[in-house]
Amino acid sequence: MSQLQPQIVFDCFAQVNKVPRPSKREEKMIEFLRNFGVQLGLATRVDETGNVIICKPATAGYENRKTVILQSHMDMVCEKNKDVDFDFDHDAIQTYVDGEWLKAKGTTLGADDGIGVAMQMAVLQSDSIEHGPIECVFTRDEETGLTGAEGMQPGFMSGDYLINLDSEDEGEMFVSCAGGVRTEGRFAFPLSEWKPVSDYFVANVFVKGLTGGHSGDDINKNRANANKLLVRLLCEEMEKTDLRLIDIQAGGLHNAIPREAHAVVAVPMAYKEQLRVDINVFAANVRDEFSVTEPDVIVDMDSTTAEGRLALPQEKVVRMLKCLLAVHNGVFAMSQDMEGLVETSSNLASIHLEGEEVVVNSSQRSSMPSNIPNMARIVRCALELGGARCVTNEGYPGWKMNPKSEIVNIARESYVRLFGKEPKVKAIHAGLECGLFSEKYPHLDMVSFGPTLRGVHSPDEKLLIPTVQMVWNHLLDILKNIPQK
Repeated sequence: MSQLQPQIVFDCFAQVNKVPRPSKREEKMIEFLRNFGVQLGLATRVDETGNVIICKPATAGYENRKTVILQSHMDMVCEKNKDVDFDFDHDAIQTYVDGEWLKAKGTTLGADDGIGVAMQMAVLQSDSIEHGPIECVFTRDEETGLTGAEGMQPGFMSGDYLINLDSEDEGEMFVSCAGGVRTEGRFAFPLSEWKPVSDYFVANVFVKGLTGGHSGDDINKNRANANKLLVRLLCEEMEKTDLRLIDIQAGGLHNAIPREAHAVVAVPMAYKEQLRVDINVFAANVRDEFSVTEPDVIVDMDSTTAEGRLALPQEKVVRMLKCLLAVHNGVFAMSQDMEGLVETSSNLASIHLEGEEVVVNSSQRSSMPSNIPNMARIVRCALELGGARCVTNEGYPGWKMNPKSEIVNIARESYVRLFGKEPKVKAIHAGLECGLFSEKYPHLDMVSFGPTLRGVHSPDEKLLIPTVQMVWNHLLDILKNIPQK
């Protein structure tokens, strides 16, 4: 990365990627940022939640400008390919350049939102840019609950404008975002009801190689959900033979479209060959259905031992799988106000056997406040009909567009001046911390933008290198043209 431009930003990004920062385990990153601010001689604070703020005074002649808050989140989604040996709590992200893209070797890149963190660090350490007073705010645990922004107390930030550096398409400025909740269902399977399958053929059945992606940004891109495909396959086979479920480990993070799903199943010995035939046919159908979005999908099986295996109670499994097949996944409604914007959606994120329970996690999003509880209720009803105990968390609020926003107008004029074209001013079907900030700091005037990222929340995550320079130039021009108080 030492050859990439702007060098100051990519140098900072290289530093960031040396520091482990899984969501909810950001202690090393908090200490790194604290030391970074202190070593620069800048006022640095960490609040009780673990958010970090580093304040930089105005450069000469800009002391009377309004204060700008630059904000990003310090944590990253930790996903890796199954065949990659990597410890996100200790290992540094290994990056490489592939043409115009920056990628990581078998893991998430961490540019969401490490590149935002790097830009803030570059602003803080640079002595050659012009700006008024700046507050750089780094929040923790954005990816798994927005708990950093949620736990921030009023008064921690004191700026007039906030620029969120957590968007993923250069040339697009976001002025509104969806709110959302998570719904969990727990299916009870008492161990006393499990049955041995010693006279059955036992196999690992799996779906993998899917594109995945962000459950907000990518939910409308017709990508397959590995959990839904696996459940569909199991339901089809249960209609044909006495298939038993021994284990299921499918999906991962609540805000990621599942890329892989695995189950251990048992079928009568006489059905062994037919199961393989059925899986091959199913795989061919899936490749046909998702020929554009999932070119690398794999649906397959391999045999394993039946010794000591116990299957979950059949009647309850059938009921659970039918309900999971019926649970809504994907786009539920499109916006009636903004063409092309997803209004409401749900993502069936994970299905995991944990002890004597199968735990199902899903996330619901909407830019229409009344449809957030409605979407959660629809999912909850399906799960409860399948016998699950359900709970929906309090979630996070959306961010309503401010039609009189000064910072949006400043950013738009800057973009036109620099690049000779209008930026796209949009709403995003994903949760941004701006929603929580708008509740705690109702006076804040906010905008969100960033360089182009693809494949976020998956090992395919990549950063389009030339857009980093564009966003950096845009950011510096905005800071130079902030009005006086």
